Amino acid sequence: MKILYGVQGTGNGHISRARAMADAFSNLQHVEVKFLFSGRPASEYFDMDVFGEYEVRRGLTFVSEAGKVSMLKTTLNNSLVSFVREVRELDVSGYDLVVSDFEPVSAHAAKRQGVPTVSVSHQSAFAFDVPKQGQSLLDKLIMHYFAPTETKIGLHWYHFNQPVLPPIIDLQTVEPTKNGTILTYLPFENLEEVVRVLQHFPQRFICFHPSCQEARVEDNVDVRPLSKAAFHKVLASCDGVIANGGFELPSEALSLGKKLLLKPLSGQFEQQSNVSTLDTLGLATSMESLDLDTIREWLKQTESSRVKYPNVASELAAWLGEGDLSTLPLLRESLWSQVSFPEHVTDLLSDFWPQKTRKRAMLSMRLPSQANKSLRQH
Repeated sequence: MKILYGVQGTGNGHISRARAMADAFSNLQHVEVKFLFSGRPASEYFDMDVFGEYEVRRGLTFVSEAGKVSMLKTTLNNSLVSFVREVRELDVSGYDLVVSDFEPVSAHAAKRQGVPTVSVSHQSAFAFDVPKQGQSLLDKLIMHYFAPTETKIGLHWYHFNQPVLPPIIDLQTVEPTKNGTILTYLPFENLEEVVRVLQHFPQRFICFHPSCQEARVEDNVDVRPLSKAAFHKVLASCDGVIANGGFELPSEALSLGKKLLLKPLSGQFEQQSNVSTLDTLGLATSMESLDLDTIREWLKQTESSRVKYPNVASELAAWLGEGDLSTLPLLRESLWSQVSFPEHVTDLLSDFWPQKTRKRAMLSMRLPSQANKSLRQH
């Protein structure tokens, strides 16, 4: 089985998820995987050894400024001519399957050449009836056409009676502790503004930011450049996490039992939906801006929630390697049966999704007819 795995490189969450998948694929002797990344310059990728000889394309990306998506800069930063050329030049005919984590070049190339495609991403969850906040018609069109695939495998914190899987987490062997520090990761905010806000409080903050080139300490704020190993070490030992509204970092934090304070990226419906969902489930506190009062009250919290998720990457990689997409409902049922939520979350879920309804929905999930075939027939 030969797989081309396309990964959106704009944010580090997609790459973190891909690392877990790459590690899982490495244990499968009958599967050969090539990774392709797009969305940022090749020089800006880091800690990429696990991917072997990967490929990079320009692709398409979103540009943020001052904590919100800048449509003007996004438009100016992308070249439709370059994108079309990359799609036409990418030969995927030698692959049995193309997997896309919201990566558009590989997805469109596979569609153009008739190669089977599967999306594995949080974005794919929004194709189904999951909680959404502030989704516009443009958002719907982007989700549908940006990286189109035949089979969509969405990832979410809960299944909401929909055909989605639990999060893929790159922290399966980490044992969490708490040392009083607060991890801060707000890559879409101005670093100097973040530091000024954090200096209002007595706690020690460890702030990772893409604009930091060299580690420094400013009073109680330890500012550090991005590093996978250093980031995960701090995450495992901190008391809580202040972040934007992405999917992967909150997933990792929840799996370690860390309290969450999230500020969604303004104008980005996915982040707004994520933060609203976690807030509703009682798994995070939200703020629309870097609000001192909200941060102060959150810092006083001593309780946190831990969600136990299975090793989704291992089971998903093995399933993809088998090439039989018709068994996806069985994979979903197996993975969700291994998830354990805190009691207060279970009570909330019982109010909205009674057990009989949840079970009936899980049993009734079916794939589109065109996906009910073995890839080996391709």
